[in-house]
Amino acid sequence: MTHDLALTIKNLNRNGIATFYADKKTDVIPVLKKMIAEGSKVAVGGSMTLFECGVIDFLRKENYEFIDRYEEDLDPEDIRKIYMDSYDVDFYLTSCNAVTENGELYNVDGRSNRVSAIAHGPKSVVMVVSVNKIVKNLDEAILRVKKIAAPRNCVRLNCKTYCKENGACVSLQMQFSDMTDGCASEERICCNYLVSAKQRQKDRIKIIFVGEKVGY
Repeated sequence: MTHDLALTIKNLNRNGIATFYADKKTDVIPVLKKMIAEGSKVAVGGSMTLFECGVIDFLRKENYEFIDRYEEDLDPEDIRKIYMDSYDVDFYLTSCNAVTENGELYNVDGRSNRVSAIAHGPKSVVMVVSVNKIVKNLDEAILRVKKIAAPRNCVRLNCKTYCKENGACVSLQMQFSDMTDGCASEERICCNYLVSAKQRQKDRIKIIFVGEKVGY
């Protein structure tokens, strides 16, 4: 389904969320180079979009103080420290599960380090988001996570969930399904839900829309 990018950008800007555009995934890095000064402290949330756009390799190679959650051989205490240190950075890079034409950002997390950092902490949050993640409203955003984002991430992470085995959330089999309905698996990744609308800190959140499909 095609949605209105121009309307989405207009409403995001109205809500105090800055927007940029990269026609192709290879155009994302030049946008980031202009945005992030050398020496900046940078962290990332879990995101296949960042990998597919070459952002992780870029952060590792350039002159940034990069808190790398993807380093090899991290133990649970290392990971916890990375999550905590990520709140006090100049730039926090991630993606978004869905963006509405109304100018809202919808994100769902398991451990919730990503949604908490989006809401508060980092001086600037930069989301790299494929235009195919634009939806009409929050109802469509909820469905997008249940039908696309959560099942694909559970396959990637090999989580023992209903959506991994069946391709969609079990809640969609119910007569009436709410946002937080889902399976009872201990490995469920849909645990905390964040809707970002009007921002009091203007342009703290920035979105780089990508004109081709990347991520989930």
